[in-house]
Amino acid sequence: MLKLQNPIENIASILNQKHSKKSNIALAIFILLASAGLVSIVLTIYYGLEIWGISNETFWGISIVNFVYWIGIAHAGTLISAILLLFNQKWRSTIHRIAETSTIIAVICAGLFPLLHTGRPWFALYWLFPYPNQMGIWVNFRSPLVWDYFAILSYFIVSLLFWYLSLIPDLFLLKNKVNSKVLKKIFSFFSSSWTGSTSQWSLHKKLYILFAGLATALVISLHSIVSLDFAVTLQPGWHLTLFPPYFVAGAIFSGCAVLIIILNITNYAYELNHFITEEQFEKINKVILATSLIVTFSYLLEIFFIFYNGNELEKELYVRRICDENLYLFILMLIANSLLPNLFWAKRFRKSKLIMIIVSIFICVGMWLERYLIILPVIKSNWFDGTYSAYSPTIIELLIFIGTFGFFCTGFILFTRFLPAIPVYERLRKES
Repeated sequence: MLKLQNPIENIASILNQKHSKKSNIALAIFILLASAGLVSIVLTIYYGLEIWGISNETFWGISIVNFVYWIGIAHAGTLISAILLLFNQKWRSTIHRIAETSTIIAVICAGLFPLLHTGRPWFALYWLFPYPNQMGIWVNFRSPLVWDYFAILSYFIVSLLFWYLSLIPDLFLLKNKVNSKVLKKIFSFFSSSWTGSTSQWSLHKKLYILFAGLATALVISLHSIVSLDFAVTLQPGWHLTLFPPYFVAGAIFSGCAVLIIILNITNYAYELNHFITEEQFEKINKVILATSLIVTFSYLLEIFFIFYNGNELEKELYVRRICDENLYLFILMLIANSLLPNLFWAKRFRKSKLIMIIVSIFICVGMWLERYLIILPVIKSNWFDGTYSAYSPTIIELLIFIGTFGFFCTGFILFTRFLPAIPVYERLRKES
């Protein structure tokens, strides 16, 4: 366990230490998974989207499910960092950078899927970005793909600047503490304008709050826009006004579950018990419990709205979603998202690392199943002739999804190895 003598020395020791064989093996496995995903992406670009198994009838596959899933995971970082900063919650201080990093990597993973779904991702900027051109052709602003492009790009840029703004003082404090000459040059370059003067700290605080406000607005609007992707289609079952708040609550729910897993692994790997406390885990588990109740209430409202409006087609669709081959998936989703989080009503379960990790893993699975049950049963149904598509995800689609997990874990491990995972300057201010 790290001795809390000097936070700067503590974090510098993590950056300077030799990495264990276990961590190197884990990194190699994640790189291998990411490589498998990269090969699948190359095959997709070479052979076209038909390699995914989608068709004119089933125009979306699990890649859209994965897109919505990764966008949801990206939301917890903004909640922990930006929203809690605006509400002056002190318990966010030592964990927000880990949350922000998970946000940035998850947004990159999410943005991959709609780009690939265009069929020619290298033309995506040409198709989606409005700019003057000789042909007088402009993007279709009524297209959900354009909405997603601007929403994801805005969210990524603001999140990246927000993350970097917090990192500048730490790079300045640690540039002379790291042994690696390369890291010293990198830290010096990215903190070259920082002197730590009173005027700089004042400006830093104002900018930090400004970006927190922007990120808070974006975290609400981004997943609302994602939910409206479905509402603008003609498919029944996707037109509930409940979708925007339902998607936002579900995003924070799944994002906090992933954050719990990441924090526990980071805490175990680097012995950060002095920095990541039981109180912080308990607070996040309370957020998980609250959002679980909102998600469960949304399930009940969805049933009420569908059966109250008298639309027989939507009733048939909902029954099809939860019956036949989807019944066991639906039951597992309810257990993971609505039943297990209620363990966190008990304080001893909110503080038990084993229980919180198990519940969080189930939530991650359950929220993916929720997105699957919202999207796939609808697009597999042909409402013109009453047939049901035989679509099933191909190995290429599954490998791309697994590859994004490999990329996410690889990126996070590299972050903890080469950058301070704990905000040092906030810890010094807290102690002083």
